[in-house]
Amino acid sequence: MSSGKSILTSNNIQNRIFTIRGVQVILDSDLAEMYQVETRVLNQAVKRNFDRFPIDFMFQLSQKEFENILISQFVISSSEHGGRRKLPYVFTEQGVSMLSAVLKSKIAVNVSLNVIRAFVEMRKFMIHNASIFQRIENVEQKQLQTDLKIDHILNALEDKSNSPKQGIFFNGQIFDAWVFVSELIKSAENSLILIDNYIDESVLNLFLKRKESVTATIYTANLTASLKTDLEKHNKQYPPIEIHVYKNAHDRFLIIDEKQVYHIGASLKDLGRKLFGFSKMEIVADVILKILTRKP
Repeated sequence: MSSGKSILTSNNIQNRIFTIRGVQVILDSDLAEMYQVETRVLNQAVKRNFDRFPIDFMFQLSQKEFENILISQFVISSSEHGGRRKLPYVFTEQGVSMLSAVLKSKIAVNVSLNVIRAFVEMRKFMIHNASIFQRIENVEQKQLQTDLKIDHILNALEDKSNSPKQGIFFNGQIFDAWVFVSELIKSAENSLILIDNYIDESVLNLFLKRKESVTATIYTANLTASLKTDLEKHNKQYPPIEIHVYKNAHDRFLIIDEKQVYHIGASLKDLGRKLFGFSKMEIVADVILKILTRKP
């Protein structure tokens, strides 16, 4: 067993004091080691004088409380802590004072005085640094709020169904704009409808990004012979795309699953070549679909 002299340094004692249920306490096993007696002997002395140890002097830990102490001490299993059969008792400052009277030994008196001084020093430290602890707690709360906001942003970025509602692409952002529209196309589960007066084979290639089961329909102002040839070759090898001539549209629209409507300020074949913006519209897709399918 370790000698009392090696144990009773101020830091050593303070490291064994914990705050549980709002009060500072010390484990029975740690006190027994300091008193140079077995934990069993200490607790037997307490039981013989149980009326001297009310709950504000001594109480028994719950399993969760004991586990938290073991974690804080980095204790996995030992004869004094992890290997105990019964949950330990802890003593408050008043309980330590009473122990010296119960054990009736010179060592117990000296140890109790040192432990009580450690309790007092810790209490002074906490009072003098209360404002610092409060600031630390405030910083931790702000950090927690920041972490939650970051998690929300990251989740939104990972959630492909949560597409951006509006934005701008600048001249030269050809790849960025291509990736953006590609992600919109990939997000479709059932159908894609594009209204764009100026398309070429690059738009057909862009629609290859869609899932194989997703239908694709394009409305454009002019179906040239060259585009018609490209479409026929495309449809022989890949899931088909339907192209219809529609001359009554000026802007570009991409309709996803007949629900989401995106207004796109540039033709898909010219993405990123000039400054353009996009926006997710609140308009009901059925409004545009009815216009497209209306017979002249």
